[in-house]
Amino acid sequence: MKIFNIKNMLLFSAVSSAMMSCATRSEYKKPELNIPENYKEQIQVTGDTIVLPWKTFFKDPTLISLIEKSLEKNNEINTTLKNIEQLDLVYKQAKNNIMPTVDFNAGANRNWVSKNSLNGSLSEQFTGTKYIDDYSAVLKLSWEADIWGKTKLQKQAAKADYFSQKENLNALKSRIIVQVAQAYYNLISLDEQLKIAEQNIELSTTTLKMMNLQYKAGQINSLAIQQSEAQKKTAELLIPLANQNISIQENALSILCGEYPQKIERSNSLKQMFTDNKLSEGVPAQLLSRRPDLKAVEYTLISLNSKTNLAKVAMYPSLSLTPQIGANSYKINQWFDLPGSLTKTIAANLAAPILQKRQFKTAYETAVIEQEKTVINYKQTMLNAVNEVSDALAKQKGTSERIDLLQQKTNILDKGINDAVKLYKNGMATYLEVITAQNNKLQNDLEMVNVSLEKLNAEVDLYRALGGGIN
Repeated sequence: MKIFNIKNMLLFSAVSSAMMSCATRSEYKKPELNIPENYKEQIQVTGDTIVLPWKTFFKDPTLISLIEKSLEKNNEINTTLKNIEQLDLVYKQAKNNIMPTVDFNAGANRNWVSKNSLNGSLSEQFTGTKYIDDYSAVLKLSWEADIWGKTKLQKQAAKADYFSQKENLNALKSRIIVQVAQAYYNLISLDEQLKIAEQNIELSTTTLKMMNLQYKAGQINSLAIQQSEAQKKTAELLIPLANQNISIQENALSILCGEYPQKIERSNSLKQMFTDNKLSEGVPAQLLSRRPDLKAVEYTLISLNSKTNLAKVAMYPSLSLTPQIGANSYKINQWFDLPGSLTKTIAANLAAPILQKRQFKTAYETAVIEQEKTVINYKQTMLNAVNEVSDALAKQKGTSERIDLLQQKTNILDKGINDAVKLYKNGMATYLEVITAQNNKLQNDLEMVNVSLEKLNAEVDLYRALGGGIN
């Protein structure tokens, strides 16, 4: 009869689990994002070349070596890897939550009871002693019937948390790759600024020598010498500033690579760093789904949906079964005298929160609000992603146009300096015209370096904004 009742209880548990879990659990639905079909910048192209592995996207061997070092040694990345290890353990544990717990307990105790108690008055008559011994060994199994699908929800939450952290790692790697590349580009731009300053100093020195000769010949006054020396100092001031910024940038890049500050080797010029990757060709907004930060937020939503369901089912009753078997005796020599010392127990427990129901309901309502907040965050992350791509496209287009114009201006200024020097030698131009031509050339060359750096940074920003491959 007992076995029949237990079977009925288990059958009831299974049927309840199948019916009620569906009634209490809400399945995850991806939020509607209304992603635009096109970006603000209308550019026709295919998107197949967009998700390039970084080793294909970047061409410079020195830069590739630095990125490899940062991915291996960067402390932020290594900390995130440890977080993933922790979440992997949580996920493995969640998969085992459905398993029953088994406990073994063995013990012996001696109790001197009161002679005026019933046990005390009978003990000495039956045992011939003034005390009562009790020897027990019990194997106990506990199992909670998963009526509401808690185990499945816990596994879903743990799995989603695990993959969310993996996507966060991918996003972090993508950010580190971009930071290393942009720091490397900045170093090269500082090198070029240094070269421009040195070239301008050399040019100013030549002009100053010519003016000194004219000054001694009485052809010009001391004001011309002073203005020429001031122009030279303008270029000379760039040298310590560039060296200072190079040292600071090398320190920052070393830290990104997980090393103490040291000298950073580099090669090529900014122009040679431009790639032939066509990232601005054909950029459907749907490709943003490849961005690791968007994937991470969506996995977080999946996890929160499961946790919200868990908070909901916590308000419902739970059914647990606890069978146990053991050996019990008041004499040690009969402790394991089976079957005489054999003891068996089976218990079924139904527990339901009553006074704590408001507490559980508050926890559920809080979980719902947290999920709603994350939906809003997901939408904002998508907005930011579209904005980042739009910004990068605008910068890429704008810098390309500016570089073309600056190149035209460079050609004009190069000719202008030569003409100004020739005219000055022949007395057909003033020293101010020569100095102005030199200063204009200096500022133009520096601007060309800055705009070239902007173009490279925009290209890398676009690569990251489109979820650029980290493999």
